Amino acid sequence: MTSSKVDFSFNRIRRLGDLSDLAEILFPGNRNQQHAFLAIWISLKWAGNRMVPNLAEVAEQHGVSKRTLERVRAKMRRMGLIDHVSRFSQRLGYRDGWLLCPRFENGLRQLAELAAQLKDTAVGSQDKDMLLLQLADARKSAADESCSNDNEVKEDE
Repeated sequence: MTSSKVDFSFNRIRRLGDLSDLAEILFPGNRNQQHAFLAIWISLKWAGNRMVPNLAEVAEQHGVSKRTLERVRAKMRRMGLIDHVSRFSQRLGYRDGWLLCPRFENGLRQLAELAAQLKDTAVGSQDKDMLLLQLADARKSAADESCSNDNEVKEDE
């Protein structure tokens, strides 16, 4: 399975200047995947009807291997950057292909709103927050006990 690792810090986000910077954040440390991302994104962005029927042709034009294309396309879809449209979709004229999707943008907006709400002391209660902390501690303790029990069983064998 393709890694969903993203190098996502507020400093890097602030320094974003163009699409290649976004590629470095979304596909850290892999220049082949960054190149494939750029090829896919740019082809979808400038497609006449905002849809590309076959991304394999785009990959072939730009020298992207099939394996790299599959990995990048899977990660982009999982993150909500692109979406596949079925030929059974009346909304898009029964055409089959790939297009840019707003889910990623919407998810980031929701995350920002949630972070702002969670900081606000007028929303929620301190008692509930302390209960959440106690539950997290209980889960951590249960996981620690489970690991120590597994180690004891292995030592007995």
